[in-house]
Amino acid sequence: MNTALLLSIAMLLDAAFGEPDWLWKRLPHPAVLMGRMIGWFDQHLNAGTGRKAKGVLALVLLMFGAGVLGYILSYFGPIIEILLAAILLAQRSLVTHVRTVADGLRLSLGAGRKAVAMIVSRDTAEMEEAQVARSAIESAAENLSDGIIAPAFWFLIGGLPGMLIYKIVNTADSMIGYRTPRHIDFGWASARMDDLLNLIPARLTSALIVLPSGVLTQWQSIRGDAAKHKSPNAGWPEAAMSRAINVALAGPRSYDGRMQQFAWVNSTGARTIGPRAIDAAITRLWQAWAVMLGLCLTLSLLLI
Repeated sequence: MNTALLLSIAMLLDAAFGEPDWLWKRLPHPAVLMGRMIGWFDQHLNAGTGRKAKGVLALVLLMFGAGVLGYILSYFGPIIEILLAAILLAQRSLVTHVRTVADGLRLSLGAGRKAVAMIVSRDTAEMEEAQVARSAIESAAENLSDGIIAPAFWFLIGGLPGMLIYKIVNTADSMIGYRTPRHIDFGWASARMDDLLNLIPARLTSALIVLPSGVLTQWQSIRGDAAKHKSPNAGWPEAAMSRAINVALAGPRSYDGRMQQFAWVNSTGARTIGPRAIDAAITRLWQAWAVMLGLCLTLSLLLI
């Protein structure tokens, strides 16, 4: 079977079953194992002088190890490749977490704040309903790119080795790719590599959101809004989602007790939003997933 067909089956499995709690209560999830490896390098190499060089070395070793592991595992046959690919995708899990925020808001503002605190790093204790909804929608858009489309893209390009390399880089970025005194040097290589590996997937995700939503004519505006984001990639799916459901995203938010000013994305969109806007975003998540699945199935037929 070609990689496009393998990926199509994996996407369907992930959408159907997601992350079974009974399994991951008994076994460590691959993402957890990746995190432990990255943590080991952070603990043992991130000290003294030459931290940027040590960070580059750690990343090279992590990427090489992930690639070799993927290459070895792929020899166990298509069933193993499909199962591992399904485990490393996160469509159903993402939808579940985002829907929990909408359901929480329907109960109370406090429940909504508690739910959104599980998926964002910004301060949530004083959020109003619209801020909770915006946070959930922004997380949904960005994680659609990082958690589904990007690993799927790299599986298409490089099979299981390509997917594992992407996941180890993305996990490293999420753990050490910060401009903090401890990680600004050691995590530099991981952050830059993550930017590079997400360059195409982020723009692809934006297109996948836009195409079924009927806002393709607003592509130039989406491109302009994406450029306002501090990340070279994260702004693309966020800008596309804002136009697809016609809400304003980003804007002021608080981190570590300090209010920070972020430019509004789709500034003319609705700002007084709640759980129904999150529901609309979830619909767009599934539509984008369906378009990606259709592309993979089409490609699989062409490769036969």
